[in-house]
Formats: sequence, structure tokens, C-alpha cells
Amino acid sequence: MVESREAALFEAGDLIIPIKKGLLNENSIIEIGEILTGKKKGRENADEITLFKSVGLAIEDLAIANYLYNEAIRKNIGKNVDIFYYEKFG
Repeated sequence: MVESREAALFEAGDLIIPIKKGLLNENSIIEIGEILTGKKKGRENADEITLFKSVGLAIEDLAIANYLYNEAIRKNIGKNVDIFYYEKFG
């Protein structure tokens, strides 16, 4: 299971190499969204094994950052910091 089949097949050597060697079928790589939307089945019993290969999509980072930010506001915790843009002229 992967976040993005396209990204995984482009950069995940631990998937690309077995596919090229014929040890893994590209069609067996399922996106997590396909399971969440019911387009594909995930594990059907406790004996099945699912491997999740994360390729680190930026949208996931943004989603968790947004969640944590909103939780901090809701719980009134954390500290506001000013973030500024600095450009060096030289």
C-alpha cells in the first residue's frame, strides 16, 4: 500500500527493483485512498500482511501541520512566533 502509486513507482527502489526482477506485480500496489474509498479491498483477515511504503508526500505534511496547529489553538497551548522572509543582498 502506498500514498501515491505514481510517486512510489518513480522513487521507491524497494518496490521498483522487485518489479523489474519479476518478484512483485505492479498491479498489487494499492493506494491507501483506494482502500479508504472502497475501490479496493484491504486486509480481510488477521493472517494477511499489509506493507505500507511511504514516499513522503508534501500534502501529508501540510495536513498534519494543519491538524496540529488547529489542536494547539483549540487547547490554547503553544506559542505564536513571527516568521519573516529574509533576503540577503550582496
